[in-house]
Amino acid sequence: MALPTFTMQQLMEAGVHFGHHTRRWNPLMTPYVYGVKDKIHIINLNKTAPLLHRALVALEAIAAAGGKVLFVATKHQAKDIVKDAAERCGQFYVNNRWLGGMLTNWTTVSQSIRRLKKMEADIENADKLGLTKKEVGVMTKEVAKLRDIFGGILDMHGVPQVMIVIDVPREMNAVREAKNLDIPTIAICDTNANPEMVDYPVPGNDDAARATQLYCDLFVDAILSGIEKRLGGAAGKKVESNMADEQDALEDEIKDKEMKQKSKTSASRAERREKMADKAEKADK
Repeated sequence: MALPTFTMQQLMEAGVHFGHHTRRWNPLMTPYVYGVKDKIHIINLNKTAPLLHRALVALEAIAAAGGKVLFVATKHQAKDIVKDAAERCGQFYVNNRWLGGMLTNWTTVSQSIRRLKKMEADIENADKLGLTKKEVGVMTKEVAKLRDIFGGILDMHGVPQVMIVIDVPREMNAVREAKNLDIPTIAICDTNANPEMVDYPVPGNDDAARATQLYCDLFVDAILSGIEKRLGGAAGKKVESNMADEQDALEDEIKDKEMKQKSKTSASRAERREKMADKAEKADK
């Protein structure tokens, strides 16, 4: 399986070139705007095509190295498309609500996931555990809520190696967390987005379902191409990854970062207290 290809005609037919109304505009997207028609910005597909190809090349390389991919899109018209795309290539997704700290506080998130799995197991074995109908009902409701949030990342076992975002302004919390953790981000940037926030910006319509379907189909094919290369080996050498060890290492790294941040905060607070005490002494004199 080779890297997926696309044509200008496909981009045009999917409506990739349609941006937002001129009043919803980020000046940083100016280099990617072709012009204005009926107060709608038109995206320059001559700029979109090479940037989309660059994103596909990077995605294929990450998948070939055994990296995990996280799709993020919580808007109504993209939710089902993103979920289907992630499931087709065996990757992960967030399509309901981005929970603050989903990446930067992965240790806590992983605890919630373990709790969810335990409750599901308890519901299945309700008779053996002697649970009442009321207890099962309460647990079922809680499981449904947790599945809405964590359903697409239950088996991710640590932070991903790349994140794909549809609609940067809407998913800004996810983009910021990825940036804090140096996770490469591939993002569809409409004319109201900030392309400087992501590593691989792809100028294009982020509202049309047809355009989103085209992006996701290309991303899926690139991931599958990378997986095929990994399974076939690079230059005859197979790449393997121990997900359990990787998860432990990632969680330790996140804990270290949290401890360092806490120590910095404590030091700055102590410094402020000392300055305030000095000022108080001078005032008394």
